Amino acid sequence: MFDYLIVGAGFAGSVLAERLANGSNKKILICDKRPHIGGNAFDFYNDEGVLIHKYGPHIFHTNSKDVFDYLSKFTEWRNYEHRVLASVDGMLVPMPINLDTINKLYGLNLTAFEVEDFLASVAEPCDEIKTSEDVVVSKVGRELYEKFFRNYTRKQWGLDPSELDASVTSRVPTRTTRDDRYFTDSYQAMPKHGYTRMFEKMLDHPNIKVLLNCDYEEISKDIPFRELIYTGPIDAFFNYRYGKLPYRSLEFKHETHDTEQFQTAPVVNYPNEQAFTRITEFKYLTGQEHKKTSIVYEYPQAEGDPYYPVPRKENAELYAKYKTLADARSDVRFVGRLATYRYYNMDQIVAQALTEYGKMVGKKRQEAAIAKAVGSNGNGSTATMQTLTKTPLS
Repeated sequence: MFDYLIVGAGFAGSVLAERLANGSNKKILICDKRPHIGGNAFDFYNDEGVLIHKYGPHIFHTNSKDVFDYLSKFTEWRNYEHRVLASVDGMLVPMPINLDTINKLYGLNLTAFEVEDFLASVAEPCDEIKTSEDVVVSKVGRELYEKFFRNYTRKQWGLDPSELDASVTSRVPTRTTRDDRYFTDSYQAMPKHGYTRMFEKMLDHPNIKVLLNCDYEEISKDIPFRELIYTGPIDAFFNYRYGKLPYRSLEFKHETHDTEQFQTAPVVNYPNEQAFTRITEFKYLTGQEHKKTSIVYEYPQAEGDPYYPVPRKENAELYAKYKTLADARSDVRFVGRLATYRYYNMDQIVAQALTEYGKMVGKKRQEAAIAKAVGSNGNGSTATMQTLTKTPLS
């Protein structure tokens, strides 16, 4: 008898599995449809020996010390501050927009104070910020909006920014300094040996069994367990009773090139002239030294694996119906991006999972992250992650 069946071996499921095993000495079966752990953060060495992220770049950053400290139990870190260039008007310029972006784009030599005045002069005042278009135009004006945001957003979401909630573009700052870091969080780093290795250590406990290539519905009636933790799509759990929740998906085109470097930045955005949105070169992220380099192109699409919940009012209303159903299920806990129809960064998912565990044991998140059961084997022991793999699903 398992205490918990956890559906999904990404961040939400794996953190809860680790905490319940190490913190509460519970017996866990964690299953995933995919043939690997780690969810969308899964990385691996390709045929050329280059470490790549299968589902596009995953850059870890957080302002939460307790989240960073928690993950540090399972990985060493490589300091890494992410930088992005955008291909605009035949030039590669820093993104988010900063002082150097403006000076290079317009052939100017403005100071930080002068660029602030410049942006104020082109910004279009907006009485009420409702859409993603409103957010950008009110900060940097229509020309920069057209150059950097409008077409990129159309490709990414399949909708014009005027049709999207303000939250989409409000995540991207505008700077009047030369700071070209994409993020400004207190903790910015990459797992030294990759995300998959980190997940392996997280799930390395004799109380945790991992079952891959497995739909939980295939086993839920045959394997006894006391409680279910579900991290998959909430609409699928309820058999799409109210219809499908809209997501955007991605197609990834991976390439390896017989050169040490492909581009001059870890990520180059292509807002306008290409069908893809960006190119990522993984060696910048991982710090790996290799005579070859691997890149990935990202092509947004409507169908495929669910990656990005589409932030529109009617979608939030549809999710609210599913949440009402979920709240009525005292035997199931719904955790993670797909189960709560929210776009979360990795650190936010970890925080959500730790908070959920805290609720289960009556502790605050910070205490829940370090709780240890009496007699628990603990990570870093001689135990090996116990993985079973079913025949791949047809």
